Amino acid sequence: MVRLKNRYLLVNVLYPELEDRKGKTKVPDIVEFNQPTTDAFTTGALLKGLKAEIANIFGDYGSGAVSESLTVKYLSPATSTFILRVSRAHYRLAWAALSLMTSVPVKDGKNCVFRVVRVSGTIRKAEEEAIRRARELILKARREIGEKSDSTLDDIFGGAGAETTREKGVLVVDRSDSEEEEDSDGDG
Repeated sequence: MVRLKNRYLLVNVLYPELEDRKGKTKVPDIVEFNQPTTDAFTTGALLKGLKAEIANIFGDYGSGAVSESLTVKYLSPATSTFILRVSRAHYRLAWAALSLMTSVPVKDGKNCVFRVVRVSGTIRKAEEEAIRRARELILKARREIGEKSDSTLDDIFGGAGAETTREKGVLVVDRSDSEEEEDSDGDG
């Protein structure tokens, strides 16, 4: 048996046109740029709009090439993120169509940009990247408004209340390295 090979495209919907903020509270620009999408933005509406764009650009060939394999595996209007599954041979057609779409495919959709963030062979890696980017977005928004996080690690290592002048570093340990050291110590 031959396995069908797919690609998973992690896509962010960005809104580059910042609205007039008179009378509104101060919202960081990064939050405005990555604002939630309307609830009318469903998987059906996304697939319909994407297939129409592929047909418009690539004609019958493009429509036929991606029609069987194009599915939405994850859609979050709150984070304006979705994951598409497309056959490996034709994922570039979907990517090109997303790059050329200029508005959310719903009635009276806002102008937006669809940015393909990652192309992956497994949905797991695409999900991990989505989670990493969401955390990064939260940290950037906090930095922009000057908010300090109150986490457990800050309490343990002297967070907001303690005055420290040294930089905080992150130690990364590769599990395979530590296993090799244990094996070599036992032979020794």
